Amino acid sequence: MPGHIVVCGFSGFALRLVEQLLESGEHVMLLVPAGDAGVSAAQNRWHLKVVTAQFGATGALAECDVERAQAVVCVSDDERWNLEIALLADQLAPGARIVTQLSNATVGAAMAGGSGRHVVLDVAALATPSVMEACLGRTVHDIDVEGTNFVVATFPVTEDASLRARFGDLAPVAVIAAGGDVTACPGRDHIVRAGERAVMLGTRDDFGRQQLILPTALPAAPDAARRPLPRRLLHTAETFARDANPNLFRMAAVLATLLVVSTIVLWRGYRKPGMSALDALYFSSETIATVGYGDFNFATQPPWLRLWSILLMFAGVTTTAIVMAFLADVLISRRLSHGAARTRARRMTGHTVVVGLGSFGMSVAGALREHGEQVVVVERAEHTRFTETAAGLDVPVIYGDAALPDTMASAGLGRARAVAVVTSSDLTNIEVAIAVRALLGPRWGSAHDDGVPVVVRIFDRDLAGAVVERFGFQNVLPTVELAVPWFVGAALGLHVLGTFSVHGESFMVGRFEVGSGLDSVTMDELSARTRVVAIRRADGSLEHPPRRGTSFAAGDLAYLIGPYAELLAVLQRGRSGGRP
Repeated sequence: MPGHIVVCGFSGFALRLVEQLLESGEHVMLLVPAGDAGVSAAQNRWHLKVVTAQFGATGALAECDVERAQAVVCVSDDERWNLEIALLADQLAPGARIVTQLSNATVGAAMAGGSGRHVVLDVAALATPSVMEACLGRTVHDIDVEGTNFVVATFPVTEDASLRARFGDLAPVAVIAAGGDVTACPGRDHIVRAGERAVMLGTRDDFGRQQLILPTALPAAPDAARRPLPRRLLHTAETFARDANPNLFRMAAVLATLLVVSTIVLWRGYRKPGMSALDALYFSSETIATVGYGDFNFATQPPWLRLWSILLMFAGVTTTAIVMAFLADVLISRRLSHGAARTRARRMTGHTVVVGLGSFGMSVAGALREHGEQVVVVERAEHTRFTETAAGLDVPVIYGDAALPDTMASAGLGRARAVAVVTSSDLTNIEVAIAVRALLGPRWGSAHDDGVPVVVRIFDRDLAGAVVERFGFQNVLPTVELAVPWFVGAALGLHVLGTFSVHGESFMVGRFEVGSGLDSVTMDELSARTRVVAIRRADGSLEHPPRRGTSFAAGDLAYLIGPYAELLAVLQRGRSGGRP
């Protein structure tokens, strides 16, 4: 099978990738670390050739006829195995594209550097932009095409009209009906109705000529450090009062009472010479603290006052020791080293709460921080590999169960602008999202409706759809659907520039070289569900926007936007010598 694709790994992601490649008409072989009943089931379902690597990866790759493959895609859950397969495939298949899933940016950069056929992708990094956009309520997507910046933006439709009459020469990407149905890449003569939303493509100058103001994201909340000093001090005092052991305040009250009583006793009973109230307070303080500067003593005082001094010294030492123990608990114990994070979280307003400190959660938190947003992370396990990374990003981490009201209250849920639930467990994400919806009450909703968007990561597409239908969540993002297009495109030679979601439907922006199959094909002969953004001609000129009668020429670089299945169909049609 010359020109086949070898998929290495047997994760849920790998199986979805195999399914998408088969739907695209590709020949696929599956390379797995070891065989089991699940592997046999996959083999029977798709009639694949499955090779196991139980006796060495080199022999297994050779059995996959890898030297004649067009691509090797390494997507195992074990990234060490991905790296091993990618390095071996580099030697055994010098003509194949090698696509590898790696979350380690350093190793990934070394693998991809210096070779155009190596593509290293990270699932978490690919899905992060969609999560961030949903959290911040952004409906504007920037696309760089050969140095020209294009913008995809969503606008409400206020009256019935054709897209051409309402938006001029702007290219329609999608129309979202009032009921939520999405029409991908309609023609300019498509009639839109009031209450619908139109997703349009153009340069910023194009939008300006149509007198359209691009939507902007909600402004970031001010940093707590810029708030007035009295307010910060008040927050600090309130936080200390919440976090300290209640017995600290009881013992402080006992100490204060002892000091007051001693001051009164010495003020009224000390003789030879007498004492003022201030002297009595001073002498009581130094006696309780067992300091003693020699300026006052009880040597010449009546017996009852000397007995009082003995009681005062023992009571003072005991009470002071207990108070200092509670203060040590506040300042240096592990219980309130976490309290420092709670202190910062309680000072925040308009921040984003990220639930989960795994690779995905850390990627989301890092992207939000890069955009100047305040972030609080909630994590159940007290020790993860990303704890130090979070500290480096200056992100407070609240340790506890995110499904519990107290934990989310400590994270400042009542003052948050968005919540991203991105743990590695779908069940945990669903549980937390339901709990957060109950805690938010009427504030739960969309960022553009002044509500708090709750973005939920669900791995599987079908489960994500079921969650949306059953619980009515508005921002459920299936990780597979966000990342698989990048891997499929990289395996087939499509350079993916970006992906975004339009009301749950994934769109891709990609570039590919026009082959003989598309030579002389005009724009109106392409799939109705794709939109050509621009064409880089062989002479170096950039043509945009192409018209209906504009035709491709072999060797052109074409920039397309649309549902990724449609883009892959165009890619296959244009591949020189490729199968239809």
